[in-house]
Amino acid sequence: MRFRTAAHLVLAMAIPMLGGCKTTPKERLEGKWVGERADNFRPEQAERAFGWVAGTSFEFKGSRVTVSIPAESPRQGTFKLATVSEEELRITFMRAHGANDEATFFFEGEDRLRWMLGDGRSIVLKKQQ
Repeated sequence: MRFRTAAHLVLAMAIPMLGGCKTTPKERLEGKWVGERADNFRPEQAERAFGWVAGTSFEFKGSRVTVSIPAESPRQGTFKLATVSEEELRITFMRAHGANDEATFFFEGEDRLRWMLGDGRSIVLKKQQ
């Protein structure tokens, strides 16, 4: 009887901790993501695309984001997840002057994020540790 009571007590304490292991998509975004490669660009665009990707990064912290694109000053602002599934994210970036930009991303494992650019083209970002 005591064993059963102790087992129930251990299970009651462990179950809430198991639920806490799963992170939300917003939590998974936290941190800095840097460009790793460009996919599905035309051959004549590939070299420039790879150079552009190497200088691209997103840094998410809370509801703030810093976007760095080559040949531009880093932009800071806020974001919200407009649509979320387990692996797909539609992120709305809110600019200081009131305009919004939307982008679609897919998680690929825990340390890769694919930014969909349209026409089948995408950029894969790697999470920095």
